[in-house]
Amino acid sequence: MTVLDNVREFIQGTAPHAVCDDCIANSRKLSIRQHANHKTRELASAFGFSRREDVCSMCKNTKKVISYAHRTG
Repeated sequence: MTVLDNVREFIQGTAPHAVCDDCIANSRKLSIRQHANHKTRELASAFGFSRREDVCSMCKNTKKVISYAHRTG
């Protein structure tokens, strides 16, 4: 599994809650936060993903977060 797949799977698993790069990096045991940051910026343009300034559902800090909200129909 690639880092991108790992990060995508985590974000989709926490849906619809938003999570920050730090919490993603800690939860996925990534060696540096920048791995999570690079992948969340990449996912931000993918269908169903939203990256914005908001409260992280895990650490409760206001910062850049990403969430997944796949809508059908």
